[in-house]
Amino acid sequence: MASLWEYANPRKFIATSDRVLPWIGGVALVSLLVGLVWGFFFTPEDYRQGASVKIIYLHVPSALMAINAWLMMLVASLIWIVRRHHVSALAARAAAPVGAVMTVIALVTGALWGQPIWGTWWVWDPRLTSFLILFLFYLGYIALWSAIENDDTAADLTSVLCLVGSVFALLSRYAVLFWNQGLHQGASLSLDKEENVADVFYFPLLVCIAGFVLLVIALILLRTQTEIRARRMRALMARERMGQ
Repeated sequence: MASLWEYANPRKFIATSDRVLPWIGGVALVSLLVGLVWGFFFTPEDYRQGASVKIIYLHVPSALMAINAWLMMLVASLIWIVRRHHVSALAARAAAPVGAVMTVIALVTGALWGQPIWGTWWVWDPRLTSFLILFLFYLGYIALWSAIENDDTAADLTSVLCLVGSVFALLSRYAVLFWNQGLHQGASLSLDKEENVADVFYFPLLVCIAGFVLLVIALILLRTQTEIRARRMRALMARERMGQ
């Protein structure tokens, strides 16, 4: 059985991801198509929220992926700090724009959902505030990578930033439990069946979440391949300059 660390080899990683990417991407697109069509066109309106409840099929999956993309970056950054595997650092870099886009989708859909329910586009709710700060950390992480020419130095500094930002990733997930005040509701999905949304919304939501998970995985794999090739290109150009 192959060791997990074998995939830290860039060639091994690219070869393996090339094989699985078409399958992951294909299942992601089918899941998203089925889940969104099912949710938007074949579920009823909520008796209190009306048609606005259907934003759940975009808001909840994107919010989950925004948080989990950062946690994935945290794991990859820790691997870089401990094992110094370049693929892990590049995977963290690749995941940042994907997570940032998911955060934007979650913030925008949350505003669209909140306006008819709360009567305002935005409130300084603990969860919303921590989520906005998480988005700013995404922007800072991306900017820090771009500002430093040396890849290893950039990986070291962004790994530290990722550790700090993880506090807000966790707050974004559990702020409702830490603070009772705020308008944001509790989790839509829970191990406690009584806390879940009604089944008519629950099952298409699960399909949408599966689609978002697979889509994010596919995008991160694809972007990690791009980062690996870009790093190789920079190394070759550096060698050419030294040889002149």
